[in-house]
Amino acid sequence: MYFRLEPLVSIITPCYNSADFIVPTIQSVLEQSYQNWELIVIDDCSKDDTCKIVEGFVQQHSNIKLVRLPQNGGVANARNVGLEHTNGKYVAFLDSDDIWLKDKLTQQVAYMEDKNLTMTFCAYHRIDEEGKIISAKIEAPYSVNYRQLLSHNVIIFSTSLTLRSAIGDLKFKKAGHEDWIFWLDLFKKSVTGYGINDALVWYRIRKGSVSANKLKVIGYTWKILRESEKLGLFESMYLFTKYAFATVWKRLR
Repeated sequence: MYFRLEPLVSIITPCYNSADFIVPTIQSVLEQSYQNWELIVIDDCSKDDTCKIVEGFVQQHSNIKLVRLPQNGGVANARNVGLEHTNGKYVAFLDSDDIWLKDKLTQQVAYMEDKNLTMTFCAYHRIDEEGKIISAKIEAPYSVNYRQLLSHNVIIFSTSLTLRSAIGDLKFKKAGHEDWIFWLDLFKKSVTGYGINDALVWYRIRKGSVSANKLKVIGYTWKILRESEKLGLFESMYLFTKYAFATVWKRLR
């Protein structure tokens, strides 16, 4: 009988003062039905008990690794450090306050292996700080390319799975909405992302976070269109309007 070896998935989790949320995040990885993974936790010089909590998991699980940074450098730097430590065929990003459902990796790896895909993402629910679901399912489109992604970032980082070879030497930039910029840079390489319309992730909305600060999001969006992507004024205004309507619609769901 022939058994196909499951490819290794490298999971990158940057964290900073995440003691209140990191346990259910790591537990959701341990409970995955997919077994061949490594979890790389990058601590960005936390001042709470984050490292102590993660070290407890490290002592019990050989596939969990903690990298402690000597000084705070921001989430973009932490993710870049995480990429340097990956060994897997695939890379998944999991923020330190989000939660995966148990079949998240199983479904994505199977889909990508079967269809020979470069990148996938999935639908999700938003949750509050107490872990209560506060939205209907945020659906994932069948696919998204660079031009479509310019109109609206439909890819929550914790829902993604990407071929490590496709990322190559691509780095995160220290800027607002660094996740959106990363996907735009990746998709410029003729990459298309394919969606799985099952809600396999709980995405946490925290008070004071960038995602919860509408004014910051608006400013970052305009800056990305004009400065990062160097689009003309009228095209930027058109895409910005589409982004605003899509964001309002999503928040109403």
